[in-house]
Amino acid sequence: MNDIRDLLPNRMRERTFQLKAKRDAGAVWHEQQFVECKQCGRRAARTLWGKSLYVCPNCGYHMPIGGYYRLSLVLDHGSFRELDADLDPQDVLNFPGYGEKLAAAQNKTGLREAAVTATGRIGGVACVAVLDSRFFMGSMSTAVGEKITRAIESAADKHLPLIIFSASGGARMQEGIFSLMQMAKTSAAIQRFSAKGGLYISVLTHPTTGGVTASFASLGDIMLAEPGALIGFAGPRVIEQTIGEKLPAGFQRSEFQMEHGFVDQVVPRDQLRDTLIRVLQLHVGGKHE
Repeated sequence: MNDIRDLLPNRMRERTFQLKAKRDAGAVWHEQQFVECKQCGRRAARTLWGKSLYVCPNCGYHMPIGGYYRLSLVLDHGSFRELDADLDPQDVLNFPGYGEKLAAAQNKTGLREAAVTATGRIGGVACVAVLDSRFFMGSMSTAVGEKITRAIESAADKHLPLIIFSASGGARMQEGIFSLMQMAKTSAAIQRFSAKGGLYISVLTHPTTGGVTASFASLGDIMLAEPGALIGFAGPRVIEQTIGEKLPAGFQRSEFQMEHGFVDQVVPRDQLRDTLIRVLQLHVGGKHE
């Protein structure tokens, strides 16, 4: 048993999940009702953004979205079951001001950490899903590394396919070497999962960079990405300053990565659930588990 919430009726658990998803989408709190696109600068009503799954109705820019909202877009209704919801971040180095920033991020987002892990069903096929860029830019702390590792191990133990949605700025600087250790920890967990024949689908969203790209995010059996997502280790500006050359247009964007073999398919947000259903059904021989 994960915790007392496992005793909740399915309807109550689903209602709590949907409320969290609406909070992530800004539909519960008194937030501004017009949202400006960060790419084209045009403004549109929040209701219009909601209908388009937070893809700009003018230019197609895929806005980063919260973890619960993202899961609500792909999971079958009533199937969400959160894992390790009470796993809190730790100020392992007593980094100055870190505790206060964690509290502020938790208060602002309603999250305990940057990762949301769960089991659920997508088109009738069991799966495990996960990461939220609103919390410390989705950076990988010891708690995030532990949650992802536990999710991987849960998928292995239950013989479930694994799906990880990545959105991260990399390792969390406030936790120093302990954060960097999560790269090896999560990568080793993926290797053990793969050795048992597990299917791992990695979905890269904007942005996926740093230590997350250099570890579990790049190890998928199938690599999917949302349109226009920045995917890489160092950012384009840092690379240009290092090599002293101008980078080609679209460098490190998901379309560029697909052209160069790093990503298997770029999938618009409104097609992602159907794409995952097809892949998962192929994995189980076209039959629902």
